[in-house]
Amino acid sequence: MDAASARTQPVASLGCWLSEQQLNLDNETCMNDLRSLPSVDQIIQSESGAAWVVAYGRPLVLEAIRQSLDAVRAGFQQGKALPDRAHLLRSIEQQLEMWGTPTLLPVINTTGVILHTNLGRAPLSSAAIQACIDVASSYSNLEYNLEQGKRGSRLLHAETLLKHLTGAEAALVVNNNAAAVLLTLTALARRRGVVIARTQLVEIGGGFRVPDVMKQSGARLIEVGTTNRVHLSDYENALEEAPALVLHAHRSNFKLVGFTSEPDLAEIAGLCRGANLPLIDDLGSGSLLDTARFGLVHEPTVQESLAAGADLVCFSGDKLLGGPQAGIIIGRAELLNRLKKHPLARAIRADKLCLAALNATLMHYLKDEAEREIPIWRMISATPDTVKQRAEAWANHLRWGEVVPAQSTIGGGSLPGETVPTYVLRLKLPSPNRFLERLRQSNPPIIARLEDDFVLLDPRTVLPEQEPVLLKILSAIITHHTRRAS
Repeated sequence: MDAASARTQPVASLGCWLSEQQLNLDNETCMNDLRSLPSVDQIIQSESGAAWVVAYGRPLVLEAIRQSLDAVRAGFQQGKALPDRAHLLRSIEQQLEMWGTPTLLPVINTTGVILHTNLGRAPLSSAAIQACIDVASSYSNLEYNLEQGKRGSRLLHAETLLKHLTGAEAALVVNNNAAAVLLTLTALARRRGVVIARTQLVEIGGGFRVPDVMKQSGARLIEVGTTNRVHLSDYENALEEAPALVLHAHRSNFKLVGFTSEPDLAEIAGLCRGANLPLIDDLGSGSLLDTARFGLVHEPTVQESLAAGADLVCFSGDKLLGGPQAGIIIGRAELLNRLKKHPLARAIRADKLCLAALNATLMHYLKDEAEREIPIWRMISATPDTVKQRAEAWANHLRWGEVVPAQSTIGGGSLPGETVPTYVLRLKLPSPNRFLERLRQSNPPIIARLEDDFVLLDPRTVLPEQEPVLLKILSAIITHHTRRAS
């Protein structure tokens, strides 16, 4: 009997599970016998199985069927009843849906935290997104010299723009700022001492500790000063240990207050020049704009660090720069040439999408349009009145909630404790935690914040193009949530 005719015959081994055409049978009389379970082939040849193969591909469907049948058999051995056909097929379908759903999803951020580390930090500008699409959808000259018609270097991409923006002699882009610091210490100070103040032995999110990075690089830590006070003489005394360099680390995510003091970067740079030692400034976030213009405390800019005498400056691309995740190193060409030639530089190099997005982001600064085009700077510079108008429009659309003053946070390990005035839509709801859960389960997920049993939605961190879908989802969830509560 050929395969085609076999599919039209009753399948005896399935008992009452199968008809001649499909898996569509009453199974109440066959729940106590594992032989009543269909085989993998019989399920995949069913109408449901054929649809799954089209949607997910045969290998994944086979794996889901096998896992589900194995789970049923294991449960039966433990005394559980066999599922009916509908439940078995649904369990297979749920497994496929779970596997087929991406784990990395776009979300709508209504928390008011502008650089939300857990939500991917800085969203890219339209130009940066288009640059990624252009490079990703075609071949590119990533490592090809168009003028000479031969192999080129990816290290050139973004370097020219960074030099124009900062006045640095040279620049290098790697995949994040932790890698930038690790490469710098490994290339310049392996098996040698690195001087750093105890006030700067910081730990940031994800367990990143400056001492641990120094240990991994092979450098020897030379601590100076105390936990709250450091003097220039402490640095001078440390020179007796013949260090390779001095590292200055900006405290990006906390403040040191009270009885404190430490020399400024220019004073440390003067000492380093006299001793012919490189000074490395790890800015962490690294801004190209003066944050004081927006009512925030002044964050040291990349340009100021160079002007103060730092030989190399390390900073992030996806924080206050507002671009893709990247680690950027700028400064003296002689030192950067050593970094570029180090074997570790290849392991942590930036990919083509990062370089494309970074170039587009840097162009916004060169064209003096960062506040208009880069999303995080639009958010930071938005006036409270502008945000209030958006919040009031939301309240009118939803016919729910009240608009109240609040504070947005910069976040992302930048400007610790700094906030900007904002307005939020405040919702008083029964079971607010359940409401937040429903928001997270929506498509796309919506992330809000809870404060004093009120759900707060801050328009400052919602991209304008996200508003229509946000309001549609909120309307549906509020209606469902309040109806159930009543």
